[in-house]
Amino acid sequence: MTEVQSQLVDPRHFPCQTCGGDLRYNPTSSHLACVHCGETEALDLSGVKPVVEQDFNSALQKGVPAQDIEETQVTPCPNCGAQVEFDAFEKAKECAFCATPVVGASAPHRHIKPRGILPFALTEEEARKEMTQWLGGLWFAPNGLQKYARKGRKIRGIYLPYWTFDAQTKSQYHGQRGDDYFVNKTVMRDGKPTTVQERRTKWRHVSGRVARFFDDILVLASPSLPEKFTKDLAPWDLSEMEPYLPDYLAGFEAEAYSVELEDGYVIAAKHMERVILRDVKFDIGGDRQRVHDINTQISDVTFKHVLLPIWMAAYKYKGKSYRFVVNGRTGRVQGERPYSIWKIASATALALIVAGIAGYLYSQYSQ
Repeated sequence: MTEVQSQLVDPRHFPCQTCGGDLRYNPTSSHLACVHCGETEALDLSGVKPVVEQDFNSALQKGVPAQDIEETQVTPCPNCGAQVEFDAFEKAKECAFCATPVVGASAPHRHIKPRGILPFALTEEEARKEMTQWLGGLWFAPNGLQKYARKGRKIRGIYLPYWTFDAQTKSQYHGQRGDDYFVNKTVMRDGKPTTVQERRTKWRHVSGRVARFFDDILVLASPSLPEKFTKDLAPWDLSEMEPYLPDYLAGFEAEAYSVELEDGYVIAAKHMERVILRDVKFDIGGDRQRVHDINTQISDVTFKHVLLPIWMAAYKYKGKSYRFVVNGRTGRVQGERPYSIWKIASATALALIVAGIAGYLYSQYSQ
């Protein structure tokens, strides 16, 4: 096979052996199923490697081995910046994150292969049900939004890119422990002496050590979704992580990462700092703590690139995009929503009328 021909092969498309249609990963059966004839096919698990951590320092100093690198066709969305992947035959598509048309580019994107994947556990129908219930519970939402939920428009299954980091930490700290006590104090209130208790704090210098092993610090490797979305989609059952297999992506999309490995570690390190500070304060004890300095040694840092599943719908209302996201494992929903000015105005007017009637009836009853 020539180099030009190899670029036309898309490893995420699996033809049905019966009818030639596309096979799609079925979350219910954990098999590949044909969207046309219903034929099923087991996943090809031959040669699948277990989920193994990669050494972070070695990756920075020597680079990632060539066998752990792959190339895909990626174009950034001009509206939200999401890294939209194209297969060998696509020229244009709609951004799954904001519904903006994106025209494909020819430049390849080299990136570290995923090591692990959480396959979809919810079908599109189940995800739409969760999203419809969530949309139906929104107060003051425009009628157009409710109609959108009832139309059953197709929602898209997407794998989001994440980094995970493991690290061993040992920290030495200096600070102060504060223990509260109370003394009686006489103050004047309404011209009379009154005894009250006043809180005071006795401080003493302390020092100590804490240690913690961080396992699978999760860092979103894309800015395409607001951080509040991704945080509120948690928790993720990372203990159920499967070794990466292209079969799981059959019929789904995958966003390429745009947060590089080293930048991802900076985010993870800030998370470790927050947790270590909390550990130090707990170790100091007392009623109050002052932390003067923390000296942390970080060792055995490892990482892996993983993919986590979401169902996504993008809805445009008056020229603005709104996104709804469903955790592809648990069904937890997060999203943006527009407000109907008319509904808010009507509700306000109704509340004023009710308040006026209640006030009138009260005045009549009082007479």
